[in-house]
Amino acid sequence: MTITQQPRRTHSEEFKRSLIEACGEPGASVAGVALANRINANQLRRWMRERGIAPPELSCLPLRVAASEPVGGFVPVQLPSCPDARIRIELRKGAASVTVEWPASSAAACGAWLREWLG
Repeated sequence: MTITQQPRRTHSEEFKRSLIEACGEPGASVAGVALANRINANQLRRWMRERGIAPPELSCLPLRVAASEPVGGFVPVQLPSCPDARIRIELRKGAASVTVEWPASSAAACGAWLREWLG
């Protein structure tokens, strides 16, 4: 059995700079930018380190990925808001079943309650 190596890919300085710049956008992550551009996140961090740029701090901001070319698959869709939308959680254990409904407008409170309930 012979193993053939893939040739090394080379990337232009412009490409590297565009990815590094994308990492600085609010809510962007190095891993997300790298994944969207088919680059290993460690490689992107190395490019940043070589240029004296520190990777951004992790945060709880929504993820924003900058891609140099469209990546197939997921397409985000904005859904219209529904004022009476409900969160419905059904829990089962053996023959017992509990259903909880919560207004979607209070999703954070529902999450807090569920975390507390699950212990």
